[in-house]
Amino acid sequence: MEPNKIVARFLNGEIIKGYTHDFFPDKPAFHISPADPKVSNVPIEVQVKDLKGIFFVRDFLGNRLYKEQKTFPHGTKITGRKVEVTFKDKELMIGSVLGYDPKRPGFFFFPSDPKSNNLKVYIVSNAVSKVNYFS
Repeated sequence: MEPNKIVARFLNGEIIKGYTHDFFPDKPAFHISPADPKVSNVPIEVQVKDLKGIFFVRDFLGNRLYKEQKTFPHGTKITGRKVEVTFKDKELMIGSVLGYDPKRPGFFFFPSDPKSNNLKVYIVSNAVSKVNYFS
């Protein structure tokens, strides 16, 4: 199985970029092999409860100049329901979810912008202040 390229964003603002082979939404922990060997050559165990989210990305650099669209492009086929997610740190994301239950540890989110560096995001429920559905 090919590793997933991820950016783990912690509630305390810390960020770790790397690869994971063992993330599963129903497990409380997983490991990240850092992309930068200066950080560590050994996989780091991460507790999901300490995270804001796990961002599955196209690349680690992204494009700082690109302004992500907060709308769905006209004619785009949507998987799931359209949502607006507001994090406790006030970050706002627009996209879709297949299912959201605040009682679960987290949920998968798919950004509305097809050019986003984020392919999908596993959002940790405790990091969210509000989820609004819209059409």
